[in-house]
Amino acid sequence: MPKGMLVDVSKCIACRSCQVACKQWWKLPAVPSVNRGSHENPAELTAHTWNRIAFVELESEGARKRLFTRKSCNHCSQATCVWVCPTFARGYTSLGSVTIDPDRCIGCGRCGEYCPFGVPKLGAHDITRKIPVGLQTPRLISYSCALCKDRLETGGMPACAKACPTQAIQFGEWADLVKRGRARVNTIKESHPKANLYGEKELGGLKIVKVLTEEPRVHGLPENPKLGTYPVFVKHNFPRWYEKAVTEKILPVFPPKANPKWYMQPDLAPAPAPKEPALAAMFEGSKFGTWTPLIGGWLGIGVLGSLSGLFWTLRRRKTVEPEEEQNKDA
Repeated sequence: MPKGMLVDVSKCIACRSCQVACKQWWKLPAVPSVNRGSHENPAELTAHTWNRIAFVELESEGARKRLFTRKSCNHCSQATCVWVCPTFARGYTSLGSVTIDPDRCIGCGRCGEYCPFGVPKLGAHDITRKIPVGLQTPRLISYSCALCKDRLETGGMPACAKACPTQAIQFGEWADLVKRGRARVNTIKESHPKANLYGEKELGGLKIVKVLTEEPRVHGLPENPKLGTYPVFVKHNFPRWYEKAVTEKILPVFPPKANPKWYMQPDLAPAPAPKEPALAAMFEGSKFGTWTPLIGGWLGIGVLGSLSGLFWTLRRRKTVEPEEEQNKDA
């Protein structure tokens, strides 16, 4: 059964225990920041920060209030990041969350560019030792919330849900969370007339369902996210290391546990790099055969040397002639 989390904005106190727990569990480094006139910190998701609490200030009838909204991967059932991935590095776990195979990621950035929430970020391959990368390092790979899949596999819950002191983040069966979310919306309607449940239907259902107190756009969320039309990835644009790994069968062309229906280009495979012609073949018609480039190099050096000598002679002559004229006048 699909798992997920229910995030109740009306219960969030912005303590940011979830942010700290995420960094501690995944061994993500702290990143220096600056005061921007708000308690919100950090300002955006990065390869080092997979979960953050966004602050939104509202003014109503002369009073000022704040909204605290969790920003992270929503683990969409129809995830754009999975759909556009040319190497099939992104996919889904058996529990329905979005995952990534770092060894297949080529750092093309399509996942972050087309994600309607702007979540995936590129970063160095060694940001955290909990995600080992074995092929072609150093390089950039894509990062986002993994829903603590290692904790889930051992019967635990995501670190952020475990750390939340107000139960603003609840973990459980996705279908059950949706029911709880609907009930919570009905409960707070009197104090929050615009309350709504976000994520039940968007992109096939978001595994991170949110109880919002305002319209989605006020919380910085798209009103009706959906899969769109995206440019195709050209097979000749794969990096050489990936093409080699697939050709030598270090990586399978298509991951064995993946489903072709998840991807926009399920038949995409790297095109073999064009082979350079042998040296003898390159100069087959030449009189000097394979000696041609060497002879050409000697001739080139000779010509350059002659030109340099001529240039020096002319420059010296321009310097000496005025000196001789001055000596004659003296």
